[in-house]
Amino acid sequence: MTLLTPDICVIGAGSGGLSVAAAAAAFGVPVVLVERGKMGGDCLNYGCVPSKALIAAGKQAHLMQGGAAFGIAPAEAEVNFRQVMKHVEATIAAIAPNDSVERFTALGVQVIQEEARFKDGRTVIAGDYEIRARRFVIATGSSPLVPPIQGVDDVPYLTNETIFSQTRRPAHLIVVGGGPIGMELAQAHRRLGSEVTVVEALAALGKDDPELTAFALRNIRSEGVNVLEHTKVTQVEKRGRSGVRVHVEDTDGTRSIDGSHLLIAAGRTPNTASLELDRAGIQHDRRGIKVSDKLRTSNRRVYAIGDVAGGLQFTHVAGYHAGLVIRALLLRLPAREDRNIIPWATYTDPEIAHVGLNEEEARKSHRKISILRWPYCENDRAQAERKTEGLIKLVTDRKGRILGASIAGANAGEMINFWALAISRKLGVRDIAGYVSPYPTMTEIGKRAAITYFTETTRKPLVRAVVRFLRRFG
Repeated sequence: MTLLTPDICVIGAGSGGLSVAAAAAAFGVPVVLVERGKMGGDCLNYGCVPSKALIAAGKQAHLMQGGAAFGIAPAEAEVNFRQVMKHVEATIAAIAPNDSVERFTALGVQVIQEEARFKDGRTVIAGDYEIRARRFVIATGSSPLVPPIQGVDDVPYLTNETIFSQTRRPAHLIVVGGGPIGMELAQAHRRLGSEVTVVEALAALGKDDPELTAFALRNIRSEGVNVLEHTKVTQVEKRGRSGVRVHVEDTDGTRSIDGSHLLIAAGRTPNTASLELDRAGIQHDRRGIKVSDKLRTSNRRVYAIGDVAGGLQFTHVAGYHAGLVIRALLLRLPAREDRNIIPWATYTDPEIAHVGLNEEEARKSHRKISILRWPYCENDRAQAERKTEGLIKLVTDRKGRILGASIAGANAGEMINFWALAISRKLGVRDIAGYVSPYPTMTEIGKRAAITYFTETTRKPLVRAVVRFLRRFG
């Protein structure tokens, strides 16, 4: 057993872990990085990168059919699914060198490709190495959650970790779970020619504002995806040589759905099982490792970041957490997590994006709020591009400070960046109304929504003045 005594030991080479390791090396701090699987973690290999590549392929096929409105004859896309998946593989391969063992070794990071487990509160075992570091950062991420459905262990099912290895197009893909992963992959596969059914126990895309998700769900259904909401999967079983039969139950009773492939997209579970956290005195539960707002665990030597820390499960959150830990460990600066500034986006078509408080949350925490809206159909660029479905919805306090922003529509994931900055800098509607937006752009909808705040506030004094006049002279 070889003893290593680095300043920092990072467990997990996903987005968060790689960021911490690279920063430590840049500061000349001895750092060991332990990863049992593929460098780049879930995002590069099984999540964000391959899913967006598949979505892009589906969007290209869909665009070929939508030219009539522009005076262009629509064309039926001929999809070579094997080539589509090669495009996905090529996208991963283009990015992979940035996250490779070779690159991080060249940066000065000692990379150990083994499974890590805690021996005690200050020691980690990884293969033939015993690592005794000043500080540890756990960044092991999460894995697909497979719910305890009767028969699920007896049928071949896919998750986000296996669906991108398919080279034959599913004839009928049944998706269990109507969250962002399930709905994105459902729409992409439908556009590439598969029949698709989504089964969701609650409301599809339920973490977002239903006023906005209605746009996405309406479009997804119009493209032919069968979305079953408030429907429970009671049992799955094999059908024929390679098919699957899914038994479901809703308010109308029970029935079965036959498909060729089954995708489980019912949530995520933190990767903690093999770490032996109890040996290190690190508190955890089924949702993940318990951390303070400084991302410190119950063992003061150990931090946890990203999905494994039990909060919002996004790649950019892991990167944000990494930045906070870097500030604390390398710069000795105070750093606390602020979840209110974290944006997220769902890459359905239309996209859905959000940052800050939604309407329901704002009403609970503020005595008086304003809801400001502006539709895409009132935007000139949206009209020119025939992308008029959607709206922006702003939530402000009584003084006009922006508490939250939600967008449903074309390019929502890009447009939410502006509002994430606005909320992080505590800007108000006066700031938004005062900036100049280039014309014609879709981002103008945000400024138009902000201006409606003044329409409301100026109208009220005018009404009061008219009432006083009528009382006096009427």
